Amino acid sequence: MLKRPPQDVKDHVQRRFGDVAANYRRSKVHAAGPDLDCMIAAATLSAETRVLDAGCGAGHTAAAFARDAGQVIACDFTPAMLAQSKALARDRGLANISAQLADVENLPFPDDCFDLIVTRYSAHHWLHPEQALAEFRRLLKTDGVLLISDIMAREDYAQDTFLQTIELLRDPSHVRDYRISEWGDMLEGAGFGCEVLMRFDLSLHFETWTRRMNTPAQNADMIKSLFDGASADIKRAFRLPARATGGDFEFVIPGAVIRATAAKTSSR
Repeated sequence: MLKRPPQDVKDHVQRRFGDVAANYRRSKVHAAGPDLDCMIAAATLSAETRVLDAGCGAGHTAAAFARDAGQVIACDFTPAMLAQSKALARDRGLANISAQLADVENLPFPDDCFDLIVTRYSAHHWLHPEQALAEFRRLLKTDGVLLISDIMAREDYAQDTFLQTIELLRDPSHVRDYRISEWGDMLEGAGFGCEVLMRFDLSLHFETWTRRMNTPAQNADMIKSLFDGASADIKRAFRLPARATGGDFEFVIPGAVIRATAAKTSSR
C-alpha cells in the first residue's frame, strides 16, 4: 500500500481546517469545559508568565490563559485558524496574545523561552508527536510545565479501534487519539515526567459534531451504522443510543488532562 508523504498529509490538514475554521470559533466544546478549567487550575500564572498554545485552533485556550498570563503566543499550522484566533483575541480585548504560523514539529523559538506550554484538542492531528514533545522540551525553561488535554483512546483494544474508526470517518485529517499509556511512554522518551490530572467523558451531539467538520453525509451515515452495529460493551463505553439512525443524539468519547515537567520520574 502506498503511503502519502508527510507533507501531503499536512497539506490535507491545512485544507480541511481552512474550510471549517469559523465553525471552531463558535464551538462550545472548544470554548469551555471542565478540562480547560483543570488546565487553568494546574497553571501558576502571573504577569511574568510566558505561554505557548501549541495547535491553538480558533484561540479559545490561548484566550483563557491570557486573562492571567503576561504573554501568550498562539501557534497553529493553518492560517485560517490563526485568523480566527486573532479575531477572538481582538473581540475579547486581549492585547497580550500574538499569533505565530508554525508546525509543532519545528517551532521557530529559541531554547528555554517559555514558562508554560499548553495544547488542547490538537495532538490527535500530529504526525510525529514525539518530535513535537522534543520541541516542547527544548522550549521550556528548567521549571517549565507542559499541559495536554485531548481525546484519549481507552486501553481496551476494541474501544481504541472503534474510536479511531469513527474519528477518521468524521475527519480524514485525523491521525490518532493516543492512549494515556502511549502518552506516558512518549513523554518519558522526551525527558518528561507526567501525571494524569483528570479523566473525563466528552459529551457530544452527533449533528453538531459532524457539522463542525463538514463531514459528508455518507460518512455520517457510516458512523451511525457503526453505532447501531456496535457490541453491548462498546455501546456502554460510548453511551450510544439503542438506535442511531433516527436523528440527533448524544454520546461520549474519552479524554484526559496530563501535566508534564522535566522531572524524569512518572506517576501516571
